[in-house]
Amino acid sequence: MKTVIGTYLIDAPFSALNNKGIDSRGGNENEVSTKSIYSPEGVRPYVSGQALRYWWRNVLEEKYGWNCSPVEVVGKNQAVTKGNPLEYDDDDMFGYMSARKEEVPGKKKLENVTVTRVSPLKCSPLIGYPIRPTSDFGVLSRKTESDPILFAHQFYSNILKGIFSIDLDSVGKYTMINKSGSKNLSPALAEEYDSKGLKSGENVYEAPLEIKKKRVTDTLKAINYLNGGAMQALHHTDVTPKLIILAALNGGNNIFMNIMPHKNYENGLVNIDALYEVLDDYKDDLLTMVYIGILSGFETDKDKEIFHFKPPEGVQVEITTPVKAVEMFTSELEDNVIKGE
Repeated sequence: MKTVIGTYLIDAPFSALNNKGIDSRGGNENEVSTKSIYSPEGVRPYVSGQALRYWWRNVLEEKYGWNCSPVEVVGKNQAVTKGNPLEYDDDDMFGYMSARKEEVPGKKKLENVTVTRVSPLKCSPLIGYPIRPTSDFGVLSRKTESDPILFAHQFYSNILKGIFSIDLDSVGKYTMINKSGSKNLSPALAEEYDSKGLKSGENVYEAPLEIKKKRVTDTLKAINYLNGGAMQALHHTDVTPKLIILAALNGGNNIFMNIMPHKNYENGLVNIDALYEVLDDYKDDLLTMVYIGILSGFETDKDKEIFHFKPPEGVQVEITTPVKAVEMFTSELEDNVIKGE
């Protein structure tokens, strides 16, 4: 199982990137609160994985010209995409669950057809360090003779951490196995793919290699252009990573999950000892160099050790800026890792 793994930090110095609406528990009746979770260390603001994927998909559609699947509302409480991963780039990379009535080959009437696909792109929410959000009061008094209308919203100053992975083996590969997540195609679509010569094994269909390469590399390159989030008119936060670590691994686990301290960053944003340990433990499974991108000035004094980091024997590390780290990693991945069978 070949997997892209990554971890990254987003700087949010005065932000409210993911709100949950009016806080009924607040002292002000129209105070908009930020999304947060409770942890043993305190309250942490977060950006949901759904919001992050929305930003990601928008960049892919708008900058990289992805053909994204139209959404159809079915009944009162269900919305589905086309469930056609060859035609629609995001159906392939982001997965889907689609239940609808379709014509089944060899049968005259419409039947219920449910197809599902596990997303090759997996990401965590963006989680901040424990803090207490600030309430900011504002007034609406523009061109009105009435009393000013008071309102409030919460925001925070924080650093948000996230991890992600891409299952390289499943991008561009579609199965017709009758279990949840593995029945990717309707019978009619499987028949169509078969007629196009895409069948590569029993109940397995594969897109051309160049399509797979483009979808993986576009998804990675889009990281450098992530944008979105709530309250941008008031807080204008750049959500591109200021520190990122990337590699490809022969395995499915994200070994970088715990190399950035969870409680605070008094001893640095990156635990250098933990980074060395995981690279030493998994050096035989690494399929690429390890790329570390860090924006100058973002690091703490402790993190300056990164620039002098000596990896375990047999592991190659490239330290550069976040943008160049993504570009260099993507190039190596395309040239040496994403290959046909």
